[in-house]
Amino acid sequence: MTTLPEIDATELTELTELTELTELTEVSSPPAYPLVTLTDGVVFPDMVITVTLSTAEAKSAAEAAAAPNGGSEQLILAPRDRAMGVVATIENRHDDTLTLRAQARVRLGAGVMGPAGALLIQAHTIDEQADDETVAPLAVEYRALAETLLTRIGGRRMAAVLRELDPPSALADSIAYWPELTHSQRIQLLETPTVAARLFLGIAWLRETLADLDVREQIAAQVTSDLDETQRKAILRRQLAAIRKELGEDSSGTADGYRERLDALVLPEKVRFAITEEVERMARTGEESMEAGWLRTWLDVTLGLPWNDRTIDNLDLGAAKHVLDRDHTGLDDVKDRLIEFLAVRKLRSERGLDADKRAGILLALVGPPGVGKTSLGESVATALGRSFVRVSLGGIRDEAEIRGHRRTYVGARPGRIVRAIQEAGTMNPVVLLDEIDKIASGWQGDPTAALLEVLDPAQNRTFRDHYLEFELDLSEVVFIATANTLDTIPGPLLDRLEVINLDGYTEREKATIARDHLLPRLLERNGLNPDEVSFTDAAIEVLSGGYA
Repeated sequence: MTTLPEIDATELTELTELTELTELTEVSSPPAYPLVTLTDGVVFPDMVITVTLSTAEAKSAAEAAAAPNGGSEQLILAPRDRAMGVVATIENRHDDTLTLRAQARVRLGAGVMGPAGALLIQAHTIDEQADDETVAPLAVEYRALAETLLTRIGGRRMAAVLRELDPPSALADSIAYWPELTHSQRIQLLETPTVAARLFLGIAWLRETLADLDVREQIAAQVTSDLDETQRKAILRRQLAAIRKELGEDSSGTADGYRERLDALVLPEKVRFAITEEVERMARTGEESMEAGWLRTWLDVTLGLPWNDRTIDNLDLGAAKHVLDRDHTGLDDVKDRLIEFLAVRKLRSERGLDADKRAGILLALVGPPGVGKTSLGESVATALGRSFVRVSLGGIRDEAEIRGHRRTYVGARPGRIVRAIQEAGTMNPVVLLDEIDKIASGWQGDPTAALLEVLDPAQNRTFRDHYLEFELDLSEVVFIATANTLDTIPGPLLDRLEVINLDGYTEREKATIARDHLLPRLLERNGLNPDEVSFTDAAIEVLSGGYA
């Protein structure tokens, strides 16, 4: 077999541009034929095809192709929006179906309207004579590669036919019959006028196909052996994963899928290193093992955190005051303190002090049930434009509820702080730690001690959840705590909180809350319209004063 150098894109371009081999054989007035546009598929010379005339334009072209004086009936077949096609002879007509034999490549020229409303296009015939001295060795190389491929896939009869195929132009077009060739590749082959350039294309595609076949055979060789039933199923799963990869199908649960998700994230270097190690560990672990399931769950959790998602703070103090006044009646001292809290954040932002993350303030709203502690925290989140999530701490006795479980345990999962970030969908939400005064110590550990690390601005930049097993920066999270009383909050934890007391409301404020906030909510809850029930101010004052 003649050995040729690797195909060079520049050589291919030069061959394509050889005008002396592709000079259009034109007469003073090239013949014109009706045009039939192909919506799919590409037709090459010497092909015999059947075409169904499904459009009015195609039917007009077929009618206009009826040759006078008993001559051949011919028309042009060309892909949509292309300047190259083939002249084809109509060999048989049956209703709206034509049997056509393609004759020669043509370049489309000027067009005029013909009979029956058909578009007649001038056809400049392409000279297919292969007199280039490079054609012969290229044809030898092409035949050898094509015969090798057909022999390996069981097409010996086709290989014998190919061996006798002549002239070189027909040989160069034979690659069009390969079923795995894409539509764009067939278009490229049709629009390559020189025989040498088409042979170059065919050789390149044959080499690529043989290389793909080598890969498939290597995969089959690696995963094929005489094993027991359990191992055989594992082999089939690996083959399925390899096939999915070849087809570009979903690989989210594989090591490659996790690598793709990892590459799309902006992560701290230590976090990326920790996740990369687990991805490579999964790649070395068989999918049928129990450890693979644990690794997959851990990777889903870690890569599912909103690493790339952060909200931009709205530090408009006027808008923040409007939100607080809209949502809450009274509590002027409390709202003023919250506005001061936001004003400090705005001042630090304007002076570029955000990098110093240890200067945060941790607010604790303390008051009896029903005074609006939780809704105040939600209003702060709304004013900042951040996501809001509530974490209930009442009755917690297990330290793992804060720090997470070791992932070696059955049913292990991250702690409530990490799950709150997952729920919020951003890395800088407002997290309301509800009922912080009701945390209790038990034999499972002291959750209060774990909470100290979460709330301490000097430590929460390196918070380590036991499930994640790497450091997580919580300094961007705004924590707001609520409590009914200060008596049960441990001293070290209380020292980290700035307490804002909500003592209650005056009788007038309670009546205003009932009229402006509670009454509309109750009417909606009971399916009533505002005009169907009326309450006098005196009745509202009696209810709010005697029963609230």
